[in-house]
Amino acid sequence: GTNDLTQMTFGFSRDDIGSFMNDYIDNAVLSSDPFETLDQEAVGSLITTAVEGGRKTRPDIKLGICGEHGGDPASVVFCHKAGLTYVSCSPYR
Repeated sequence: GTNDLTQMTFGFSRDDIGSFMNDYIDNAVLSSDPFETLDQEAVGSLITTAVEGGRKTRPDIKLGICGEHGGDPASVVFCHKAGLTYVSCSPYR
């Protein structure tokens, strides 16, 4: 999912970020935790490329987002604009 894509794009996991994420945000390396709010520039570009490629081959393909990003309003708005067709999030979100 998007968390795995985020992990591979940035080269760190959500388990690793506790020691440095606040410094990254405070020093404007990142604007927010990319495991909470989808990074629209890097990860978002990969999602957009995948959506476009998938729709060229199968225009009726169902594409969606789930998990942590599926419960984040900014991530959901981005994914809607990118052409995803559904959202699945945890009941607590």
